[in-house]
Amino acid sequence: MIHQLYPQVFHNYQYELNKDMHIAAAHFIPHEKAGKCANMHGHIYTVNITVAGDELDDAGFLVNFQKLKEIVHDKLDHTLMNDHQDWFNDQNSNDFPTSEVIARKIYETVQAYLDTMPNKPKCLQVFVRETPTSYVVYRPKVGER
Repeated sequence: MIHQLYPQVFHNYQYELNKDMHIAAAHFIPHEKAGKCANMHGHIYTVNITVAGDELDDAGFLVNFQKLKEIVHDKLDHTLMNDHQDWFNDQNSNDFPTSEVIARKIYETVQAYLDTMPNKPKCLQVFVRETPTSYVVYRPKVGER
């Protein structure tokens, strides 16, 4: 069980859903500024996805927890992040699998799925903890959510 406090997003939606997951994965950052992180190494990432909205679907869900797990955990768990060419591209230094980019890519994937739902929930933030002492929060700018 995950016991974690996450930064809060203030919003006016009636419902807020949070999905926690652990993702065991390896990565490396092929850049001169990466230091030791240029070598392949692994983490057990702690990920929290915050989704909010005013309307539930016909089953009474804002979004099904299992679907969030499927589109994020099932894609990344026990993989080498660098192998996900649809998410990370070594040709663009902004697309290395850093925690910042991982958080943004999770957001983009989740929001793309949410955009297909009739009740139109919104992903408000993605929290990615790489180590016990280091984490990233990605939030879209207010006008984008």
